[in-house]
Amino acid sequence: MRQLPFKLGIHPINWVGEDVKEHGEETTFEQILDDIQALGLKGTEMGRKYPADPQVLKPELTRRGIRLTSQWKSVLFSDPSFRDAELAAYRKHAQFLQEMGCEVISTCEVGGSLHFDPRRTANEKEVLSLSDSEWEHLADGLHAAGAIAKEYGLKLTYHHHGGTVVERPEEIDRLMAMTDPELVYLLFDTGHAYYGGGDPLTVLQKHYERIAYIHLKDIRQNVLDEARREKADFVTCIRKGVFTVPGDGSLDFKPIIAELLKRNYDGWAIIEGEQDPDLHPPFEYAQRSLQFIDTLISCKEEGVSE
Repeated sequence: MRQLPFKLGIHPINWVGEDVKEHGEETTFEQILDDIQALGLKGTEMGRKYPADPQVLKPELTRRGIRLTSQWKSVLFSDPSFRDAELAAYRKHAQFLQEMGCEVISTCEVGGSLHFDPRRTANEKEVLSLSDSEWEHLADGLHAAGAIAKEYGLKLTYHHHGGTVVERPEEIDRLMAMTDPELVYLLFDTGHAYYGGGDPLTVLQKHYERIAYIHLKDIRQNVLDEARREKADFVTCIRKGVFTVPGDGSLDFKPIIAELLKRNYDGWAIIEGEQDPDLHPPFEYAQRSLQFIDTLISCKEEGVSE
C-alpha cells in the first residue's frame, strides 16, 4: 500500500454483523484483531464482540499496533422526552472513547427508523419522516451532544445512514444547514450516500468542509435494484448482500479517492463491507479491497488519465 495522506482502517462489521446478528456470530474479537494486524491496518472501530472494558481492550489493541477510531452511538433527540437520558448516555459514551484515544463519535438519530427506533412496532413497514418541530429538536440535541463531545476533545460526526431519517441527499443537506459546523461534523459514507439516492462524489464535494470521518463502502447495484423492486427494508437489504467492500461492487471509487488525495484529507477512512462473512470471507475481501485502493492511488500518482 502506497503512502496515503489519510489514515486507513477497517470495521469489524466485515467479520461480525451489527444489524444482522447471525453474520459471524461465532467469530471472536481476537480473530478479528489478528486479521486486521495481518492486513497491516492500524485502525478499527468498536464492534459488538470487542471487550467493553478499556483495561481489557487497550492491551489487546496495543500489542497488535492498532488503535480504536470511533464507535457508533444511536441517539433519539427528535423526541424531547428522551433528551436528558440520551445526553447522559452520550456523555458516558464520550468518556469511553476519550479513554480509548478516539477523536470522533459516530452519531446517528434513530427516531422514525423502522429498525432502530425503540418506539416502533414489529408490524410497521416504513421509516417515518420527521416533522419540522422534530427536526428542530434533533438539531438542538445534536448541538448539546456536540458540546459534550467537545468537552472530551472529540468531534460529533453525524452518520447519514440507510433506514433512518437522514438518509437522502436533501436530508443530509438539511441537517448540515440546521447545525453549527463547530459542533456537528459529518461522517461521509460512500455506500450509504448511494443507498440513500445520492451521488457519493457530489455529497463528498458539497460537504467536504464538514467531513471529519469516512466510511468506504461499496454497493452491488443488481442486489439494490432487486431489493427496491421488492420494497425490502434496510436490514433485509443487508441480508441480501447489498453492501460490499470497495472494488467489489458498482460504485466508481476512482474520483472519490482522487478527491480525497487532491484535498489532502488526513482523517480516518474505514473500509466496510457489512455482508455475510461465510459467503464473503472478510480477510480475503479486505486484501482485494486494499489492492484495489492501492491501484487507484498508483494511477493518480502516475498521472494516469481518468
